[in-house]
Amino acid sequence: MPQQTQSAPEPALTASAVSTLAADRAEAAEAARSLDPDVVRALLDAGFARHFVPVAHGGRAGGFGALTDAVTTIGASCPATAWCASIALSLSRMAGFLPEEGRGRIWQDGPDALVVGSVSPRGRALPADGGWQLTGTWPYVSAVEHSDWALVLGLAKTPDAPTERRIFAVPRSAYAIERTWSDIGMRASGSHTLTVDDLHVPAEMSFPVDDLMAGRPAVDGGAGGAAPGVPLAAVNGLFFCLPMLGAAEGALAHWSAYAQDRLRAERPGVPGPGRAFYEETLARAGGEIDAARLLLERIAAVADSGREITALETARAQRDCALVADLLVGSVDRLFRASGTAGHSESSPLQRLWRDVHSAAGHIVLQFGPNASAYAAQALPADPA
Repeated sequence: MPQQTQSAPEPALTASAVSTLAADRAEAAEAARSLDPDVVRALLDAGFARHFVPVAHGGRAGGFGALTDAVTTIGASCPATAWCASIALSLSRMAGFLPEEGRGRIWQDGPDALVVGSVSPRGRALPADGGWQLTGTWPYVSAVEHSDWALVLGLAKTPDAPTERRIFAVPRSAYAIERTWSDIGMRASGSHTLTVDDLHVPAEMSFPVDDLMAGRPAVDGGAGGAAPGVPLAAVNGLFFCLPMLGAAEGALAHWSAYAQDRLRAERPGVPGPGRAFYEETLARAGGEIDAARLLLERIAAVADSGREITALETARAQRDCALVADLLVGSVDRLFRASGTAGHSESSPLQRLWRDVHSAAGHIVLQFGPNASAYAAQALPADPA
């Protein structure tokens, strides 16, 4: 799938074309529980895989600020496509933490290799022949059927040393895929199960997960222009929230068209919600969605600042992403409830956007309680300095 091209426009410039195609293929992709190959190709052509790839490997070494409009534009039409676009962005950024030789292998055919993966510790690895012997099963790997490489987390056990969490880069030829994705939302994301059985992974195709958590690439310039120094927790939720924001903005657009039709058809004395009902729904849902966007834009701005990100800022980003998820679920619920029977029809895009937002909000990274505790630990330390 990777293809070397001379140049590609920034994602935001071509996101509208991807959005149109994804909307056209959304129903079939839901039924197939996998993105249409043409949509995947369009995402790669639009630059979503290469955005964070180092310039030395043909990428842009881009920043986080460019992602908001690009991902949400797609999410307004098909959140599952936007989710896979975010995965392509996030995992290619992670691949930049590999040693130089490993990065060269990932992008040997160009910067548009589609990297997917999982940072759940579902694998185990033992040292072998200057590398590692890896076995594991990782569920919920989005876009895996279209992938070229996968990054997976395994627990590496070395004699006389503590168990270490490591990321392993595995080529498509070395992992099997089980079609296990059955959620009611994000159906087209194709988040199936990836399996590796007793695979030898060379040392250069692995790195400690602590480097990723701290934003510490193995070699200067490895993780791209804005990526070094950015802890994973400071941006991880951003990749999951942007598709939700797009879905909410799409839901608001669909509902607003419905509301306008209802108001035009309103007749005195006919039972039903009055104008005030539609006005309040529009104002509340729109305000919540705008607030969510502002919070996510602040996270991106901090990540792009080029300075050291503090522990408090990292915890705030985690808090904000969980809060955004709650805001967006609430706003889309409000719109869905106020959409009447027509909005609940299987033929209505609104019900798909509603299901997708709920499915995305279930991600473990977006649960408010743990993120609230992490934020409070930094904002209200038990032992202030």
